[in-house]
Amino acid sequence: MMGPAVRTTLPMLALLLAAVAPRAEAQRGWADLARRFDAFVEAAGVVGGSALLVRKGEVVARHHFGFADRATKRRVGDRTIYHWASVTKTLTAVAVLQLRDRGRLTLDDRITRWVPELREVHDPGGAVDSITVAMLLSHSSGLQTPTWPWSRGESWEPFEPTTWAQLVAMMPYQRLHFRPGSRFGYSNPGYLYLARAIERLTGDPWAVYVQKNLWAPLGMSRSYVGATPYHLAADRSHGYRRQGDSLTDGGADFDPGITIPNGGWNAPVEDVARYLGFLTGFPADSASRARHAGVLSRRTLEEMWIPVVKTGTALPELASVGLGFFSLEADGRRIVGHTGDQAGYRSYVYFDPVAGSGIVLVFNTTNDDGAGAREMVDLSREAITLLRR
Repeated sequence: MMGPAVRTTLPMLALLLAAVAPRAEAQRGWADLARRFDAFVEAAGVVGGSALLVRKGEVVARHHFGFADRATKRRVGDRTIYHWASVTKTLTAVAVLQLRDRGRLTLDDRITRWVPELREVHDPGGAVDSITVAMLLSHSSGLQTPTWPWSRGESWEPFEPTTWAQLVAMMPYQRLHFRPGSRFGYSNPGYLYLARAIERLTGDPWAVYVQKNLWAPLGMSRSYVGATPYHLAADRSHGYRRQGDSLTDGGADFDPGITIPNGGWNAPVEDVARYLGFLTGFPADSASRARHAGVLSRRTLEEMWIPVVKTGTALPELASVGLGFFSLEADGRRIVGHTGDQAGYRSYVYFDPVAGSGIVLVFNTTNDDGAGAREMVDLSREAITLLRR
């Protein structure tokens, strides 16, 4: 989840999107990307990371660097499980569109229909009742960015609020920051309210719904939220934070509390590759294509990345957000995706839905000093170039 993502992940996304080079200028290939990848992780002091390229539903290249657990020297590999942070929001968005297509809700429905507690938010103009499902999906609701903005940084504090009651209790201490639907404003709690609607409509906890309706039919058998299952523990990466010469090992697991629907997904890159196959519409066989259609139709997926709101000053001028996905239009091509930044993990998942190509960059270390920023720009340029080849 992005908490500080407006200060970290979104600016990095701005660099990624701004680094698009004309197709004719860069045909360097995967070997060049791997070199850029290694240059970044060395410059930023990253403990471990992975890169993966998908074309038409097939993994065609992969690259791993460093350690999943530095203390034991356990190296990163195909089975390494990372934390994907705000990329989780795309799962919530897909779930919402499933329910829309099944006639359970509409994008114009008011979120207070399922989350009436939001009427406690400070709102002299009475605009909270005008917040729609579509506004939450497109980060244009006017709700705040962080889920819990009052942390004092004490070691004993929960990482995030742990119960729904805590979220409700803080609502009278929030306010709307702008008129709903008028502009972009990234909101983590907005996706918690969407998850609440999913739960009240279906009777399933968010994680159960996603397991039954996304991960199981897509064959993403090693995806999970919360504490790592015993049979996957040997593959779980640790999360690290670096500041200068200091490196803090955050361990393998942490408790995202109530915020799982906006940032709780854990998975190996292979599961993310399967997800990209679904998003790009290029599974390898007819049986997979049929399963994918049962999850969400091609038409609805394409609707999700149609730009709804321009992101303004936070991102490049042409960057927009649709229904749960960010996008960039350049040279008549649309690059779509999402990023994540939480608890030492940073991830980038982007794809070209027309070409059927997707790329994943994920790291188990964040650097609070900004080291490696130039190398990240170079790596981003290579990644986007590969998508556009």
